[in-house]
Amino acid sequence: MTDQELHELRRHKWRLDGRSMRTIEEACEFLESVGFALMYPIFPEDPDMRGRPEVVLPTFLSAWVGGDENLPSRQRAFADPRAQQATELAIRLLRERSAYESSVFGEDNFLVAASVFPYFYALAGERNPRQDPRLDRSLSPLAQDVLIIIQQSGPLAKRRLAEKLGGDLSEAAMDRGLAELKTRLHITRVDYNPSDGSSWDVLYRWAPEAVNEGMHLSVPAALSALLSKYLDGVIAAGEKEIGDFFSPLIARSKVKEALNALLAARELEFVHIGNRTLFQLAPVRSLERPRSSRRHA
Repeated sequence: MTDQELHELRRHKWRLDGRSMRTIEEACEFLESVGFALMYPIFPEDPDMRGRPEVVLPTFLSAWVGGDENLPSRQRAFADPRAQQATELAIRLLRERSAYESSVFGEDNFLVAASVFPYFYALAGERNPRQDPRLDRSLSPLAQDVLIIIQQSGPLAKRRLAEKLGGDLSEAAMDRGLAELKTRLHITRVDYNPSDGSSWDVLYRWAPEAVNEGMHLSVPAALSALLSKYLDGVIAAGEKEIGDFFSPLIARSKVKEALNALLAARELEFVHIGNRTLFQLAPVRSLERPRSSRRHA
């Protein structure tokens, strides 16, 4: 494989070759194919990316447009009609539970396909999501209060949530509390409308089966499945690129152990592109049984 071949394979899989998606069926097919997608492109100069590694991922907006030229970042998306229309389609996926959101890469929305989400939850979510928030000292007092109200009265739009919290809480403080809970997968956005904004619910109530499956998955099994799906979505990647993607979720040393285990099991293989050695999925041999990580992811 050459660099140009890898580039073209990614452009086709990521729908950057003019095949813009418009229907909910096309959006679901795209996300299930790649596993994970950023909502908007992340540019190195973005304030949110200062000190963060760049990640190799498709974007939902690019797939909606059918290309990756002249696209806005999250900060400028509000003024771009294409971004607004792509967001409406993404919200439909969330409503139908065909996708789930996280904010592992800062404030930029990160979409996870429904079939992959239990494995993602096993790494990023809480093993005891129903516990009293006041017992979780890793949460800020504001996040604890927000979570208690959503547990008791959700799903709630942000405006209604602010009314229930009372006081002189600023919108910025509310956003920080929601972001903290969203990052830890305590809550998830379940709807949006222009008048009320986003609505939030606790994830264990919104998606009980996915959360229950994720709670009972081992970290090594979940990581192996996610590694396979990530490589399926990006075609091939180097150890640093893989580590950069998984670094918000798990230590790089654990990623390296999982890569070595998948190589030993002949689930992965090396491919040489120029002077780089990348990982890719090994071809499925006709006499072999289906691989568990690919079957579930």
